[in-house]
Amino acid sequence: MIQTEGLTKRFNDFTAVNNLSIHVDEGEIYGFLGPNGAGKTTTIMMLLGMERPTAGRIRLFGTDLAQDYFAIKRRVGVLSEFHYLYEDMTAKEYLQFFAKLYEVEQPARKIDEVLHRVALYNRRNELLGGYSKGMKQKLSMARALVHDPDILFLDEPQSSLDPYGIREVRDIIMEENAKGKTLFISSHILSEIERTCHRVGIIHSGKLLAEDSMEHLKEQVTEEIEIIVELEDVSSAVVSGIEELDFVKQVDSSSSGLRIKADVGEDHRAQISKTIAETGGVVLSMQTKELSLEEAFVIITEQNLSLLTKEGQAS
Repeated sequence: MIQTEGLTKRFNDFTAVNNLSIHVDEGEIYGFLGPNGAGKTTTIMMLLGMERPTAGRIRLFGTDLAQDYFAIKRRVGVLSEFHYLYEDMTAKEYLQFFAKLYEVEQPARKIDEVLHRVALYNRRNELLGGYSKGMKQKLSMARALVHDPDILFLDEPQSSLDPYGIREVRDIIMEENAKGKTLFISSHILSEIERTCHRVGIIHSGKLLAEDSMEHLKEQVTEEIEIIVELEDVSSAVVSGIEELDFVKQVDSSSSGLRIKADVGEDHRAQISKTIAETGGVVLSMQTKELSLEEAFVIITEQNLSLLTKEGQAS
């Protein structure tokens, strides 16, 4: 659905995007992540045809973007990080403008529908100059939806929103995906990316560092797992029994239980429960602490920074 091959963008001597090859399947929610200055916005601008690549190719819907730009653009919805609103218009007038531009059928019905979805219907006749940042963000989402696009490019879709607004946008993302829409999302709110996306790509210094499902991505950078066990009573026999298990790296005990660091790759909970029972302990609860996407993101980018530093020292 979205594919780049060797995508590169240079500004004089600076390479913002370097030989980037990504793919997004039809009906997928894809998270595009990277620290500030990584090349995310430049990549999105090229995907939208607003920046011309120095090298490489872009395909949307299996068609080269450069060959059929205008036909492709009609099937794409965009929420930009920066809002370009006509502040002397009302929300209704603003959406009428874009509905006409995209030749939306039954525009009045569709405009009312998207305004209800972003909870702005009751403010539809107010001038945009009086809108808050959060309201402008919601209106930009409505604009992206008004022509019922097949692909949605969302750059920081939950920026400036309160917790309720964040949930509303999350619900819209999931609803659009349930209809079969493909979504390409760039965001610094990694907890939301983790909750909504099927796969992510991580970019740093213009280069793709990783592209995988959330589960596989976290597995690749996890060196050990942490298992937290709540016990009825913590005895020295229980602690010693757990420490003797081959897969256990470290055991920290407290009055309420154990914090166990163990090798990755297998589910160790059954063996831990058995050992605790054999040494006279009673398990009240047990949970495995999983690496978050944010933690995986930090590890992957820091590893890359370390490699860049070593390369700089070697040269």
